[in-house]
Amino acid sequence: MQEIADEASINKAMLHYYYKNKQQLFQAVFMQAFSKFAPQVNAIFNASEGVFDKIRHFVSNYIDFVMENPDLPSFLVQELNNNSEFASSFMNHEGRPNPKPFIDHLHKEIEAGAIRPINPKQLLLNIFALSAFPFVAPVMVKGLLNISEEEFAELMQERKTLIADQIIDSIKIK
Repeated sequence: MQEIADEASINKAMLHYYYKNKQQLFQAVFMQAFSKFAPQVNAIFNASEGVFDKIRHFVSNYIDFVMENPDLPSFLVQELNNNSEFASSFMNHEGRPNPKPFIDHLHKEIEAGAIRPINPKQLLLNIFALSAFPFVAPVMVKGLLNISEEEFAELMQERKTLIADQIIDSIKIK
């Protein structure tokens, strides 16, 4: 808490006045970041554009957001796994990303024969996993690939197109 107070140029007592513990502070920081990202995701899920464009926009927006908030994914996973109360409040938050419109869109495209049959939830899991993993385990990724922070950033920029192309190629009718 002292490091946070120092970074914010306030004293620790003031920080404790507003946030009684690290958990409350985390939740406030997370909800602020979440309130910026969730509307973007919902806008993509609800957009009238095609499925392929939605996939491209989601991956690009996610990577951009996480590059600006690099500690958020691993911290979020840790909190969701270790704090069931927080996980429940996050998953039930009215502004959380709602993939139902995207899932419905995928079902319609499958029924129309426009994309290969796939469980839409599996497709979403693939998109989330491919997009999130490098940010959930950046130390491991950088260590295994023996890359610098700059190289990592370059790879993440490349992933915007790579992931979207891989996902789209996997469902495209050829």
